[in-house]
Amino acid sequence: MEPVRVVTGTAVPLDRSDVDTDQIIPSDWLKKVERTGFGAGLFSEWRDDRAFVLNDERYAGASVLVAGPNFGTGSSREHAVWAIQDYGFQAVISPRFADIFRNNCTKNGLVPVQVPAEVGEALLRAVEADPTLEITVDVERRTVSAPAAGIEASFPLDDATRHRFLEGLDDIGITLQHEADIAAFEAGRPDWLPSL
Repeated sequence: MEPVRVVTGTAVPLDRSDVDTDQIIPSDWLKKVERTGFGAGLFSEWRDDRAFVLNDERYAGASVLVAGPNFGTGSSREHAVWAIQDYGFQAVISPRFADIFRNNCTKNGLVPVQVPAEVGEALLRAVEADPTLEITVDVERRTVSAPAAGIEASFPLDDATRHRFLEGLDDIGITLQHEADIAAFEAGRPDWLPSL
């Protein structure tokens, strides 16, 4: 996982609530065994509609997804996070995330920015009005801002998760921080005990 300190870029306004993981990445995309290539399947059923926001060239290259409330509900598939990242998004902003989805985000380097409903609504409307609007998500300060629209808010991010983002640590990276202790423990184990 790469460190994430600040995400700055344009955004896509996904003005839909209760978006579940099957809508984010439909199940027919889950046959792959690697973690790449899922961006093509992001919202694939909705992308069949030419009027769907991801088909709007004004939002091409955006690094922030601004969604409605209750984002990422449904099954616990990490593929949803992988698809969002593979498409190019580095942060998702919503008034509410499903717990499992939020947890999958933090373990894979996608910043889940939970904001009050009125801030989420203001960001959606501002991005719809100006597709070139720049949004900044500052993980270190735990703030999201769109200065040109006069929007700034803080978002909750516990210290351990913040540390994970700033240092670029996935679960394996966190474990490897204790590599010397693990090696010392293993070196002191009797030979007759089972080992890996």
